[in-house]
Amino acid sequence: MHSNMSRCGKAGCDGESIGNCPFSQRLFMILWLKGVIFNVTTVDLKRKPVDLQNLAPGTNPPFMTFDGEVKTDVNKIEEFLEEKLAPPRYPKLGTQHPESNSAGNDVFAKFSAFIKNTKKDANEIYERNLLKALKKLDSYLNSPLPDEIDAYSPEEAAISGRKFLDGNELTLADCNLLPKLHIIKIVAKRYRDFEFPSEMTGIWRYLNNAYARDEFTNTCPADQEIEHAYSDVAKRMK
Repeated sequence: MHSNMSRCGKAGCDGESIGNCPFSQRLFMILWLKGVIFNVTTVDLKRKPVDLQNLAPGTNPPFMTFDGEVKTDVNKIEEFLEEKLAPPRYPKLGTQHPESNSAGNDVFAKFSAFIKNTKKDANEIYERNLLKALKKLDSYLNSPLPDEIDAYSPEEAAISGRKFLDGNELTLADCNLLPKLHIIKIVAKRYRDFEFPSEMTGIWRYLNNAYARDEFTNTCPADQEIEHAYSDVAKRMK
């Protein structure tokens, strides 16, 4: 399996390093967590090679080839990897709690609206919508999961101490959310001087635990790649 799998990701602004693409990072994290050795080919979208156009015509990265078959849908690639790279040889990365898969699923959309807005008088509304979505995620991260509650007496209102969305191990849910959350952190600060509020202790705990893991930090694009990717999107407000 190792020798037959390769991954294509978007190249950075130098045409070679890994560019800003949360979908690529999601798949890199999954493969890393599975313990799979894989090849990454970065693609400069301005100079897409002919053999790549033949391989997946009309498609931009990320996509994956396996035994000569091309897979282009990120969700389908994730399902394929979880099914093919299964125990006992490879760890299962699915969540124990279905709610973990949808936690924070509207945060990136609210961020996109916030960062694209150019009207100064509308900024507060978009920022409030983003904060509301972040607060919902923060509440989920701070709410104990059922298996944590069992460890406490009924009277104790516990705050969750888990490291990630679904527990103390990284899962598919984290591979999806963390790359997006990192983009929000970098871009909102750089272009709108917005930071995650310090009282959102669940989000900060979550991010700090993620930054302590090679599977996350070593698959992150450089900060300047992320900033460059949003330089045209995050226009100055008037």
